[in-house]
Order: sequence, then structure tokens, then C-alpha cells
Amino acid sequence: MPERSMLEWVLIGTVVGVIARLLMPGRDPGGFAVAILIAIVGAMFGGMIAQMLGWPIGEGWGNDIAAGVGALALMLAYRWVLARRTSH
Repeated sequence: MPERSMLEWVLIGTVVGVIARLLMPGRDPGGFAVAILIAIVGAMFGGMIAQMLGWPIGEGWGNDIAAGVGALALMLAYRWVLARRTSH
């Protein structure tokens, strides 16, 4: 796995985490730091899954899009879990 793709995933996760935190205000136990970390983990998973599916690294935007989708998915799952915990 090239270092370039790992760095891209971290950057994509950071950007998605910041944007998600700005677009979804409210009380989160961890604030910006936890949102960014969750998005970075999601971007890593999304990028790794894209690689396992055979998407080429460094050719086009496919891998970066997969990382962004992974980050968004994990952020939404996190918010869903928080909402369920606070409603019970």
C-alpha cells in the first residue's frame, strides 16, 4: 500500500470530519477531535475496501471517493448510535 494513498485517506478523513462536524452541530462527547478521528478511520476502511475490490491506486478518483464514502458512512453511523443512546 503506497504511502501516498494512506496520506490521502488521512487528509480526506480530516476534511470530512471537519465538514461533518460543522454541518451537524450539537452535543458530541468528543467534539471535533473525535469526529475527525472517526472520519479518518472510515476513510481508511473505505480506501482499503476499494483496494480489496481491485480499484487501482493512483489512477483516477475512485479510491479517494471510496475513502470519502467510508468516512461519511462511519460518521453517520456514529451519529446514529449517539442519537439512539441519548433517546433511551
